[in-house]
Amino acid sequence: MKGNVSSSNAADVIVVGAGHNGLICAAYLARAGIDTLLVESRSEVGGCASTVSDLGARFNICNCDHTLIRAMPVIDELDLTGFGLEYLESEASFISGFHDGAQPWVFFHEIERTIDGLAATYPKQVAGYQRYLKDAMPVARLAIEMARSTPTGPRLMAGALRQRTKGAARLLNWAKRSASDVLAEYFDDWHLTMPAVSTGPTVWGVSPDSPGTGLAAASYASRHVVRTGRPKGGSGALTDAVRASFEKAGGHVRCDSPVAALLVEDGAVTGLTLEDNTVLQANFIVAACDPSRVLLDWLRDPPPAAQRLLSRLRAQPVNDGYESKIDAVITEPPRYRWANDILAHHSGLDIVSPTTVVSPSPKELADAHLRRAAGQVAEQPTMLINVPSVLDPEMRPASGCHVLSLEVLFTPYNHPGGWPKSSEPQRWLELWADMAEPGALDLVKAWRAMTPDRYEKEFSMHRGHTPSFSASPLAALVGRERELTRYRTPISGLYFSGAGTYPGAGIFGAAGRNTAAVVERDIRGRTGRRARALRPLRSRQARANNPAVSR
Repeated sequence: MKGNVSSSNAADVIVVGAGHNGLICAAYLARAGIDTLLVESRSEVGGCASTVSDLGARFNICNCDHTLIRAMPVIDELDLTGFGLEYLESEASFISGFHDGAQPWVFFHEIERTIDGLAATYPKQVAGYQRYLKDAMPVARLAIEMARSTPTGPRLMAGALRQRTKGAARLLNWAKRSASDVLAEYFDDWHLTMPAVSTGPTVWGVSPDSPGTGLAAASYASRHVVRTGRPKGGSGALTDAVRASFEKAGGHVRCDSPVAALLVEDGAVTGLTLEDNTVLQANFIVAACDPSRVLLDWLRDPPPAAQRLLSRLRAQPVNDGYESKIDAVITEPPRYRWANDILAHHSGLDIVSPTTVVSPSPKELADAHLRRAAGQVAEQPTMLINVPSVLDPEMRPASGCHVLSLEVLFTPYNHPGGWPKSSEPQRWLELWADMAEPGALDLVKAWRAMTPDRYEKEFSMHRGHTPSFSASPLAALVGRERELTRYRTPISGLYFSGAGTYPGAGIFGAAGRNTAAVVERDIRGRTGRRARALRPLRSRQARANNPAVSR
């Protein structure tokens, strides 16, 4: 969707960044009756949740599976169904495949079907999976409960009491440990542990042996609690619906508006300056983008209250992107070599439209982390593969073909020689083709590679990196890195939201919803420390029309 431009250069709140969290935050504020302006650097909203046009087809910028947002109240509270959002569900949630050619296994939302399948493919792991579910289901439910609001001790304990479980103690225990350590308690075959690692620590860019990654072990349980789905028409149908909800409530969207600087007076924000020198005024600003870049790149004259935070950010290493994606137009869906193995246990199952998570062995994963540090691509990278147009006919190009989505991890930004001249993307296609019956490459009519350099250029992602909240729930509960867990910064009126804040990355939406609640409370004066009187709209618009402060 192209961006309309707000007629006013002033608002009560400006939200910067129209990814799904920024849109959700803005929509909640507007529906609360707060004058809200949403500013986006691209010509369209949606960020990495977008669905874009290219090669005569429609492609999702990232993987199209949505799970955790379906556990949030966002869809009902913003009436997204009324604005056209409809979810489609494949019979299987995902398929676990492996580079070593081992027997794949199928994950279903239904616990019984998953266990029945494991009994046929990995029978020695069934007892461990049953023990795992007994321990992990309370953790998954409690983690989802926590994500519905800013994390505090009282809220955690209230959630635990509501569920009458020991989930709180186990959640905190797992959060301090590594994913590898937790999963090893239940499984002695890496073909059961690695799919959880691939969609957890590997996506986060960290080793599963790192302390603090243990909650990744709850990923299977989370998908049993919440069914995975895909928005009809592509992932961007979610953000289109949120935008419609926002604008229906009176909100304004301003696209093609990259920010140059924050305006701060007496330790409080007063607005921001765009790269074209336009000044936008607001007493409250929510930055739904990379928190580090906001403070290090946009803050020209830092107030004393922000100096300690700035020192901490400057001392942190700059993260490089490590994810890429092949988008292809294919004449027909492929037939994979493992199809007969799966169909022998799951007759009639559609095995093309669910995402297939292709995992390396633990040894290959460790090697991938070492190679990434040198800018080298993994020999056997973690891959997420699906053909969205099989489940969703609206994703089929007018030519009648299909679209292939191939997400590849361990593809570092600092790739020697640069990505434009790299032969790696062609190799990824060949790896995919090797998993299918002969002739798969002949199915490909056209393709493109979204590599970290393109994410930087087209989505304003510094060095192609998507920020992700990586601290443990314990850190969130006690309020460490308060700008990321409580959403307020040391600069009065400046808030953070998005994937870099609690509870983290993925299509979740909790950070956007939580931040909106914090901002609304402050605007309504419920927290005296932060409450600031809103400028009268008339005088604010008068200042916006003054040539001294406006373009």
